[in-house]
Amino acid sequence: MTTTDLPVDDGTDAQDADRGFVAALEPGVVKNADGATVWNSDAYAYLMEQAEPPDTVDPSLWRQAALCARQGLYEVTEGVYQVRGLDLSNMSLIEGERGVIVVDPLVSAEVAAAALGLYRTHRGERPVTAVVYTHPHFDHFGGVMGVIGPDDDVPVVAPEHFMEHAASENVYAGTAMIRRGMYFSAFGAPVGPTGQVNMGLGMATSSGSVGLIPPNVTITGTGQEEVLDGVRFVFQMTPGTEAPAEMNFYLPQRRALCMAENACHTLHNLLTLRGAQVRDARMWSRYLNEAIELHGHEAEVVYASHHWPTWGTDRIVRFLTRQRDMYGYLHDQTLRMMNSGLTGIEIAEDIQLPPELEKSWHTRGYYGSVSHGVKAIYQRYMGWFDGNPAHLWQHPPQAQGERYVRALGGADRAVEAARAFADEGDLRFAAELASHVVFGAPDHTGARELLADVLTRLGYGAECSTWRNFFLEGAHELREGVPKTPIALAASMASALSVTQLFDSLAIRVNGPRAWDLRLSILWNVIDLGETYRMELSNGTLIHYQNPRDTTADLTLTLTKAQLLGMLAGHGLDGIGQQGDASVVALLLGLLDEPDPNFAIVTP
Repeated sequence: MTTTDLPVDDGTDAQDADRGFVAALEPGVVKNADGATVWNSDAYAYLMEQAEPPDTVDPSLWRQAALCARQGLYEVTEGVYQVRGLDLSNMSLIEGERGVIVVDPLVSAEVAAAALGLYRTHRGERPVTAVVYTHPHFDHFGGVMGVIGPDDDVPVVAPEHFMEHAASENVYAGTAMIRRGMYFSAFGAPVGPTGQVNMGLGMATSSGSVGLIPPNVTITGTGQEEVLDGVRFVFQMTPGTEAPAEMNFYLPQRRALCMAENACHTLHNLLTLRGAQVRDARMWSRYLNEAIELHGHEAEVVYASHHWPTWGTDRIVRFLTRQRDMYGYLHDQTLRMMNSGLTGIEIAEDIQLPPELEKSWHTRGYYGSVSHGVKAIYQRYMGWFDGNPAHLWQHPPQAQGERYVRALGGADRAVEAARAFADEGDLRFAAELASHVVFGAPDHTGARELLADVLTRLGYGAECSTWRNFFLEGAHELREGVPKTPIALAASMASALSVTQLFDSLAIRVNGPRAWDLRLSILWNVIDLGETYRMELSNGTLIHYQNPRDTTADLTLTLTKAQLLGMLAGHGLDGIGQQGDASVVALLLGLLDEPDPNFAIVTP
């Protein structure tokens, strides 16, 4: 995953990352109301202080981490600022006639408030006059409560289908994604040269209060214009790129192009290791080309919701062109090789980027990687099955592990075999074999320690930050156990969800086998929204639909959305209008499983 041919003497990125610096947050620590630290950029100061990378970090990744470790308020161009290094993402601030427009307000409210405070210290007490979400990943909306309140009368702008995908990723699959995200960020590993150094896009995610205020202005098409606080925005829709709903925008008055998360200083993910919908590399490349055609030849600066800007029209076009070619090449070559009979794993082993892209810093795989990007493209077209019937009905991990241990003559001999491969330098197969032993003989301490050691060595050699983090977090959990997951996304976003999204969130928690033989129905009259829903439990499936023809039910509830949220939070039926059998609610809630945010990953 590394090369010796990179332009190590080119200091352009460092110059760009430092350009426009106004001031840092000092100290770079943000705490919540209880005094707990939710962000600490000072912990990464060692990256700036130590010039030469240690043996425990890939040199290319060390360089990227040092660039991302810069923290503070930066001027992008006249009237456009960014706060960088105070979360995984950047918060952009665009000055208008009366106040400031906030773009992508970080992960958590505490850090977003600190970022806005830093801006106001140096640019004056400007009110927030609008908020823009470029896409529905929580590092681009989660801190909104730190810059505006839920009742503030300001435009909140987002791409079409924003709420649909915010719920799909952060609520429906939120528990599993956050748990995997702890590996993605090496949450349990200590910050430092032998632990967590970076996430490729930024240092880490903050761990404060996450919230969501639903958008009230929707962008539906490329070329749509909105004037926010006197500032003209020209939007470009880019669905299916870095997120299922995403948009870039151009500020003609400032000749500034915001690429959201579609063009950063890394090869991005086509399928994140934390889990998500597979992205469309073909359309990603096409939308980048469209951005060049629309605005690239007139923009004077391009910036994004991660990393640092690029200035100068020629440099902007070159940057976007290489980003475009990277995703297009991976897509087309994967399809070419796939149609010659190669599987995703085989293509990932053989493919190589063209020399111009291989030697460009911003196309290196610090966050995504060529290897798992290719596998994502294969999955998008062909699914999980590689076509080999021997792989069609494999045993699950624990059953496989038990059989590997037996086939190798017991756990001790299996560990010896895995150690031999590790000693030969074949860490990849050593990890696979040791993992089988851990799953087949969970109490074998030698297997756990060997796997932890092998994963640590793999992490130290990884250029891709998320690979490093997965390896090191696996090693940490083998040695220390599972740390507590810090963020409950689903609960923090509940108030922003529609009634249908709330009911869908219930449906995915119904324990199907326990509900097979039960039947119940509830009519919900949500009076403040003027909406009526009929819900029924049928064959273990919780169905609901709006404006039902049949309004008979075991129980009819008349309530507000706030009362619905309170009931789902366990506050009972007090104050809610009831007609029928009230015990139906307790029966339904008793069928719901609680998601486990701390499930095992590297052990059975």
